[in-house]
Amino acid sequence: MTKKKLVIASRESALAMWQARYVQQCLQMVYPDLCVDIRGMTTRGDQILHQSLSKIGGKGLFIKELELALQQEVADIAVHSLKDVPMQLPKGFVLAAITKRANPLDAFVSHQYADLADLPPAAIVGTSSLRREAQIRLHYPHLQVKPLRGNVQTRLDKLDRQEYAAIILAAAGLERLGLDGRIRKILPAEVLLPAVGQGALAIEVAAHRQDLLKLLQPLHHPVTAACVTAERSMAKVLGGSCQVPLAAYCVEKSGMLELRGLVASADGTTVLRASAQACLEEAEQLGLNVAQQLTHQGAQQLITAVLSER
Repeated sequence: MTKKKLVIASRESALAMWQARYVQQCLQMVYPDLCVDIRGMTTRGDQILHQSLSKIGGKGLFIKELELALQQEVADIAVHSLKDVPMQLPKGFVLAAITKRANPLDAFVSHQYADLADLPPAAIVGTSSLRREAQIRLHYPHLQVKPLRGNVQTRLDKLDRQEYAAIILAAAGLERLGLDGRIRKILPAEVLLPAVGQGALAIEVAAHRQDLLKLLQPLHHPVTAACVTAERSMAKVLGGSCQVPLAAYCVEKSGMLELRGLVASADGTTVLRASAQACLEEAEQLGLNVAQQLTHQGAQQLITAVLSER
């Protein structure tokens, strides 16, 4: 390794900075002589908090400024929650490494209640995700689901002010921030199928930086990469984004991948499900197969209807 200094571009939220520091530490363990700095940045997605992500352009708003930093070479790599990364990257950028996945599931957080099933009729549940909203409405139609934006601590503060009876957050984010004591229950995938890529970190670079592709390989986790490739392949075919109630969760068992996919109407009254298995080397095709099953069930018409309502 000849490179002596590397700059990480990151959002400035506590969770994003934790993720950047995690990658910083991983790199410095592999390359003790490498100086790794973090460049904190505020993105448009962090600035607009009064509207839901699905109405202001999606989670891609969290990474555009970071990509500009890569393009202008004021940073070498950008660290993202993979679930925030659009299925189609802009031309000139690639994901150089996917780190080992943390907890991919959602967490139920509440002061008074231990589970979604314990909430009384008309209780307010907060979430920023159409995916979560649709599945909550499916299983618990008696509950109210209301938008919840902001960073992790902001969302917890709103719960503490009793604006919500409960909120749903990604378990990995709470655990990474040392806030796992706030988790009342990890919600199983049978209740809330996770978001595409949830729990995994992605390291993005400018496509021409071949030197970085090699340097980042020790941080790449092949099994996680195979799982999220299947999930993202499915979502890409279906036009998945935070504007669509879509979920995908792939796990590896004994050298085989098992992918479950879901597409729903926003109100949860219509839910389409599909699943399939394949070997690790066929991850992308696995995603295509599940997407095809969902398409045969009417997923594209459902997605078109959801988008027309936004």
